[in-house]
Amino acid sequence: MTDPAGTPGPTPAPLVRCVTARNPSPMTLAGTNTYVIAAEDADAVVVVDPGPAEDAPGHLGRVLEAAGGRRVELILVTHRHADHTGGVDAFHAATGAPVRAADPAWCRGDGAPLAPEERIEAGGTAVLAWPTLGHTSDSYSFAVPGSGPHGAVITGDTILGSGTTMLDHPDGTLTDYLASLRRLEAAGPLTVLPAHGPVPAPLDEIARDYRHHREGRLGQVSAALAELGEDEAATVTPEELAPRIYPGLEGTVARVAVQTVAAHLRHLREG
Repeated sequence: MTDPAGTPGPTPAPLVRCVTARNPSPMTLAGTNTYVIAAEDADAVVVVDPGPAEDAPGHLGRVLEAAGGRRVELILVTHRHADHTGGVDAFHAATGAPVRAADPAWCRGDGAPLAPEERIEAGGTAVLAWPTLGHTSDSYSFAVPGSGPHGAVITGDTILGSGTTMLDHPDGTLTDYLASLRRLEAAGPLTVLPAHGPVPAPLDEIARDYRHHREGRLGQVSAALAELGEDEAATVTPEELAPRIYPGLEGTVARVAVQTVAAHLRHLREG
């Protein structure tokens, strides 16, 4: 595997284990996936996304069991949402491991904020920190080497194992998200390890499908605006437009649809 700067990374192939938190919901699917990364001969592991506050002690115990008695050397966070960060303090207190995230509010111990394209040496291997903004403004993905020509990438909520992700507008923007999808598509056929759901198609395929989906949704929003006429289209709100794009939704899913339409409107209006 090669890092974004082109420097070869001949590190030991990591063993990646997934422990799913017990927080299933329409938004989290089966629950939030926590990943444990380490080279097979390493005496320490990296944990990605401690999961929610609910059942944090129980989830921590299952993650430590997956670590096989090895110490937790580092905790990484893909983004700020509570189902990923709620367990940060419990994990940090129990392990003493520093916590690193893009947002300094979630860093603990001597963990510094993540830097774009940073190569992190931990768990006997290398983890590459890729900024993949759009779902939120602090979203990161973490690439790890593989045993063959391809590796894997932990995508957080940027790419899910089932369905498509929401854009947490106004913090997350469609402009950033499309750029992130193009970046992931160009990374090649890596294995996708999502924060929710099972392993989907290879990275380049699923990123392309996600991009096409968003571009298609942009077309729908543009068509809906055209039907309104120029004056009304200039002032229509996401709340007014969302039922035209996502008819029949209610509750949390309907609120997410409004956020998504808002992100598409902003993208179109800002050119």
